[in-house]
Amino acid sequence: MTDRFAILVRHGAYHQKPGTPSALQPFPLTDGGKAQALALGKELAGLAAEHGWQLSRTVYCSLQQRAWQTAQLLCQSLSEAINEDFSVLEQAALAERSVGAFANLTIPEIEQILMEDPRHQLPPEDWKSNSHYRLPAQGAESLLEAGERVAAFLKTSMERSEAKMSGTAQIFVGHGAAFRHAAHHLGVLAFDDIRRFSMHHAKPVILKFNAATGWTHHLGAWKQRHVLETATD
Repeated sequence: MTDRFAILVRHGAYHQKPGTPSALQPFPLTDGGKAQALALGKELAGLAAEHGWQLSRTVYCSLQQRAWQTAQLLCQSLSEAINEDFSVLEQAALAERSVGAFANLTIPEIEQILMEDPRHQLPPEDWKSNSHYRLPAQGAESLLEAGERVAAFLKTSMERSEAKMSGTAQIFVGHGAAFRHAAHHLGVLAFDDIRRFSMHHAKPVILKFNAATGWTHHLGAWKQRHVLETATD
C-alpha cells in the first residue's frame, strides 16, 4: 500500500489584536514566532531523514502574513539543513475561518453591531468557538465550513499524481481551528475532540493518507486545551 503524509503546521506566534477573532488578521510574526519557524525547518529535516520521507519541495500556506512568513522561514531552514531548494505557494483554501465583513473587529464591536441591526439576533455566548455557528455577515463561514474547505484542499493535494509516490510528505502551513475541523472531516478527530485540542505554534501534526485505509493521525501531538482556556485560533 502507498502511504503519504500531510504535515500540518500552525503558523508561529504573531502580533495579534487582542479581543478579536484571529481569522484574517494581517499582522506579522513576533521575534519568537520567527525563531519557532526556523526551528521547525530543522525539526522537519530530521523527521524526514528518520522516517525516509521525500519532502515535497513546494510548501503550501494560507494568504495570511503569519502563515506566509512561517512557510518562508521554515523553507529557508529546510534548505540549509538538507541542501535542497524549497519554495512557498500561497493558497486561499488554507485560510482560517472567515468572519466576512466583520474581519478585524473586536468581539464587543461585532456583538454591538448585531444588537443594533434589527435583522439579526445576538449570537450564542460561545459563538467564537461554536463549530456550527456562522456570523450573519457577507463572506462569513462556520468553523465546520472552514474545515470542509481545508479538508478538500488536503485531499486534492494528496491525490495529485506527483504526490502519489509512497513516502511523499507535503507541508501545509495554516491555522489551528481550520486544521482541527479539517481533521474532523477527514475522520481523524472526533467532533468532541475539536474543542479539547488546539495546535502548538510551528509544531507539526502529521496525518497519514492511504488510498485503501483513508486518513489517520501518524505523528505529532495536538495541544491539550485547558477547560477555561480562551481560544486564540
